[in-house]
Order: sequence, then structure tokens, then C-alpha cells
Amino acid sequence: MTGAPPLRTARVGVPAAVPHGRQSLALAVLMVVLFLTFLDNTVVSVALGSVQSDLHAGVTALQWVVSGYALTFAVAMLAFGMVGDEFGRKRVMLSGAAVFCAGSVLCAVAPNAPVLIAGRAVMGLGAAASEPGTLSMLRHLYPDERLRDRAVGIWTAVCGLALALGPAIGGVLTGIWDWRAIFWFNLAFGAAALGLGTLVLPESADPDARRVDIAGTVLGAVALSALVFAVISAETAGFAAPDVIALLCVSAVAGVLFCRQERRAAHPLLDLRYLRVPQFLTANVVALCAYFATFAVFFFTALYLAEVAGYSGYQIAVIFLPMTALMTLTSVLAGRWTVTAGSRWSVFIGCVVFGAGLLLTAVTISPSPRFAQLAAALAVTGIGIGATVVPITSSALSAVPPERSGMAASAANTSREIGAVLGVAVLGALVNSQLHADLTSRLRQLGIPANFQAIVINAIETGTVPPNSQAASAGGAAGPGQAKLVQDVIHAAYAAFYSGLQAALFVSAGLVLAAGLFTLVMLTKPGTPPGDTGNPLHGDAFGPLGSR
Repeated sequence: MTGAPPLRTARVGVPAAVPHGRQSLALAVLMVVLFLTFLDNTVVSVALGSVQSDLHAGVTALQWVVSGYALTFAVAMLAFGMVGDEFGRKRVMLSGAAVFCAGSVLCAVAPNAPVLIAGRAVMGLGAAASEPGTLSMLRHLYPDERLRDRAVGIWTAVCGLALALGPAIGGVLTGIWDWRAIFWFNLAFGAAALGLGTLVLPESADPDARRVDIAGTVLGAVALSALVFAVISAETAGFAAPDVIALLCVSAVAGVLFCRQERRAAHPLLDLRYLRVPQFLTANVVALCAYFATFAVFFFTALYLAEVAGYSGYQIAVIFLPMTALMTLTSVLAGRWTVTAGSRWSVFIGCVVFGAGLLLTAVTISPSPRFAQLAAALAVTGIGIGATVVPITSSALSAVPPERSGMAASAANTSREIGAVLGVAVLGALVNSQLHADLTSRLRQLGIPANFQAIVINAIETGTVPPNSQAASAGGAAGPGQAKLVQDVIHAAYAAFYSGLQAALFVSAGLVLAAGLFTLVMLTKPGTPPGDTGNPLHGDAFGPLGSR
């Protein structure tokens, strides 16, 4: 691009403008990095049944396999955006890609659940370092605003595509080999992106970069981590347990201190003033709710199909395929639809369809689900997810000045990851409590002694009970006198799981529909002209942060 201003940098030399021929290659590398970081939110979901059977991991451990990635991703992403601005975006992003690859190796060779969880946490840390640069570097790759807007549209579409393809890719890889293939896949593509990125990506940094808000980073991490640990611990200990109460108190205090720090900091991690902008606030609230509900499908439904219906990785991939295809198609079309209809109606309609899909899934799924009906219900859910998630980022970006676009995108993505973490934790607590209560009642009706009830509950949680489809053979192997009792116990266990899953799907549907109504109300202000975001950040009261 002749005449384009050179990319400025701090501490890393002065790079030349990116040649036009290398822009597309550089964009492709950035999209591979972005695709991998978002893919790992959902790619493991269809392999959880295989992980459970292979490593004898309990439901709580499986929650941490998902949450370990999303939690470290969420708590570190905003901070790494500032680190990249100061020390070089390419350097930080590629360092994150290397950490992501190292975590993938650790997961691939994990001999037990704790090592797998640790590897997922390492991957999340690498993703947090890599992801912010994929957006902020676009401003330097494409100085021309029109081309940059097109690149941002591609960025948004890749986010939705990665989320959609996760179950399909995970199911195919698990079917070809086993769950470990997912992490070798991550390593292969991560290493390729790392190598190409070293060669084709330009370095850039901000000479006037703000210092990293270390206090805000620590307080935010403590608040979110303590909350997640409390909810997951409460599944077994109960919310009245002293350690759970202590963790909730720590989370609340750290949350208050985080808000206080961000209001006073000269260079805040998250500029809380923008929460007064309805469009920015709504985008983040809907992002959290959407990802919360998404994991009712990607975590619990996939686990149920593996454990109860006895579906293989291939079968799960096939049943998720219509959902994946329609989510991808909707993600592509949603960008155009949002320009025409506006973010208010785009997000609202997406939430309505998303909620309807979750309700259809709840009433369609069963211990022996009809394949076509369940695939259709999941497909409706996929349309809703695609129509909801894609407008969120563009809505958040358009609500703030261009120079704050990095913060806005990181905030929206952090809200997504927080939603994923809370979805797995809160819905997991709901499923577990429902499972324990329902199963205990059913086992009592069958006359199972109390000491054996704990054994049965542990068996279903660690995947050592055969799937519902194999219950008859399991009963036969136990001997004629015990066959009926074994089958009754297995049926009771999976009926309890079914009850918990339905509760999670109904709660998620209610949350998504509420988010849609929230959007409709918040983005409707009397006297506000169409297209006005209601941005109050003007005038002397909203001068430079240091001037307040």
C-alpha cells in the first residue's frame, strides 16, 4: 500500500509498512491463531465422555478441564492486551502461541485428570496472550479504514466459525483416535502459526503505551477464581460449608476492590465509564449470558450423549453437524443483517431463536433420543448462537472511540469467557444437585442400601457405569438373579442425569431470553435517534482519565 505510514514500535526498532502482497498472508496467520484460541472453548466438549472413561475423572474434574482453560483465558486477556501494546504485539502474541503449544503437549500426554487440567490452564494462559494481538494488529496491517473494517468483519466471523466447528472437529478427531488427538491437532496448527508468524507478521507497539494495571489484574483474577472455586466446591460440600462461604466472601471483597481500583487507576484495565454506554453494557451482558447458555449444549448435552446414549465421537460429531453448519452460515449472514437491522433487533432475535432451540433440545433429548429430532433441535440452537454471538463484538466496538477498540474487543471476549466459566460451574452445580437428589430417591425406591448408593453415584460420575444402550448386557453379565436390579440401577442413574440436564437447559433458555429482553429495553431510549448508541462519554466530565 504505497504511501501507508510506517508501523511505529517501542523497544523493537522501526518496521516498514507491510507490503500489500504480505497483508493477506499475515491476516491468515492471525486468523489461525484466533481460530485455535476460540476453538478450544468447545472442541473438548464432545470428548469429555472419552476423557471420563479413560482417566476415570469425576464430573467436577471434567468441569475443570473446560473451566481451567476458560478461567485463565478470562482473567489474563485484558492484561495481555496492555502488555502487547507496551512490549510489542507480535512478540507477546507469538510467546503466547508457544505457551499454548506447550500446554497442548502437556494435555496430550496427561496420565491423569490433574495433569490434564494443568495443561488446559497453561493453554488458557497462552490463548490470553495470543488473542488480543489478533485484533489490535489489524490496525497496523490495514492503515486504510475500509480494508481494516473488512478485516475486522473476517475476525468476527472466524470467532463464530471456531465456536461452531469445535464439536465437529473434536468428534471426528476423537473418533479417528481418541481425545488426545485433539491436543496433537492444536500442537500441529499452533506450531505452524508460530513459525509463519515469526516470518510474516510485522512488529508493532505503542510508544505511548500505558503501564499494565497489575493491581486490577490481580484483583480481577482473585474475584473470578474465588467465585468459580466456590461454586464448584459447593457441588459436593454445599454452599453452607465454611470454605465455600470464605471463598464467596473473598470473591465479593476482591470484586469491590477491583471496581474501586479501575475507577481510580490512571490507566485502568477496564474503563468502567463505558459501562454507562447502553450499547457497550448490553454487548457484554449478552456475551456473558450467551456463553453461559452455550455450555449447557457443548458440555452437558455432549457428555450426556456419550455417557447415557452411548454415542461415539463420530456419532456426536454427526448429530452436531447441522448445528455447526447453520451456526457458521448464520455467523456469516449476521454481519450483513446487523448492518441493515441494527444491533438491537439482531441480538434480540438471536436470543429468541437461541432460547427456543434450548427449549426444543430440552424436550427432545431422552435416554434414547431420536437422532433426526435432536439434530433439528440443536440446529435451531446453532442458528440462535450464530445470530447472537456475531453482533456482540461489532456492537461493543461501535460503542467506543476507535482508539479504545482493543479494550472493547477484549472486554467482550472476557465477558464470553466469564460466561463459559460460570456456565460450567453453575450449571454443573445444578446438574449435580439434581442428579444426587433424584438418584438417591430412586435408589431408595429400589431398596439399595445407603452404603451402596454412594458407590453408584461415584460410578456414574467417573464413567464406570456402562451406557444406557449397554445396560441389558451389563445386567446379563451380572447373573440372572441380579440382571433386573443392575438394569434398574443403571436406568435410575441415567434418568437422574437426564433430569439434571433438562433443568440446566431450561435455566439456560430462561437466561438467554432474559438477555434478549434486556437488549430490547436497554437499546431503546426515548428521544434517542436511530443508530445513536447513547454514548455519554463527552464533555469535560469525560476528559482524559488522569484529569478527573
